[in-house]
Amino acid sequence: MEIIKQEVERVTFYACTDPAWSGARHGFSTRLGGVSPAPWSNLNLGANRGDDPENVRWNFNWFCSVIGTDDEALVKNHQIHSDIIRPVTREDILPDPAQPGTFEADGLITDEPEVCLTIFSGDCIPILLYDPVRRCIAAAHAGWRGTALGIAARAVEAMVRDYGCQAGNILAAIGPGIGPCCFETHGDVPNGLRSGLGEDAAPFIRPLSKPGKFSVDLKGANARWLERTGLRSERIAVCPVCTACNLDEFWSHRVQGNQRGSMAAMIQLA
Repeated sequence: MEIIKQEVERVTFYACTDPAWSGARHGFSTRLGGVSPAPWSNLNLGANRGDDPENVRWNFNWFCSVIGTDDEALVKNHQIHSDIIRPVTREDILPDPAQPGTFEADGLITDEPEVCLTIFSGDCIPILLYDPVRRCIAAAHAGWRGTALGIAARAVEAMVRDYGCQAGNILAAIGPGIGPCCFETHGDVPNGLRSGLGEDAAPFIRPLSKPGKFSVDLKGANARWLERTGLRSERIAVCPVCTACNLDEFWSHRVQGNQRGSMAAMIQLA
């Protein structure tokens, strides 16, 4: 199962094209497409980046129409690098696509088709989950802290607990994010991963020649968390693209700081 780069109506995005995903409209955005000027050029979907709300509104309308989701059904959160998962319903839909989320959480789950889960990234790892049997979905934002805390696993556990899913039925898509090629860290990140994953963290941590520096594979670590909750490895798609390596296609917080837009990952039951 793969995450494939696609271009529709001048909008570039990534999604799983496997037929198993046909019941969940979804996509990982890039910066390509949209109407926002620099420094948000072009498809900025971040409502709190300083961009004109009318641009953000228009960008959501365009992106949602391309991937098949509903820009009038968006549920967003206020991301705090936690492992908090929030079940949401139609009552949580924002009245305006250009409005930011307010409740603190880094993961959203629902079984309502009228709800479009929306999370944001600018190097952090976006994760989308779909159970085609129970018909429910999840979206999680995994920075290094969320990865260390196991937010991917917490999302699966919430789907099992709240909606009666079986982990073996769940499909996962781990989208574009910073790769080990660019994620150079101090010891706090490896220590955090070891605290959460124990010995399973070892394959995703590589000491560098600089004293006290490490390269960390956040995508691989999140895939391992999912496997530990019972997902089958062949049902976990991992996008290999690094956001920090590809500034022509993505924004990178690590490279550009706050002078940038935000990508979004969205999923809605078909």
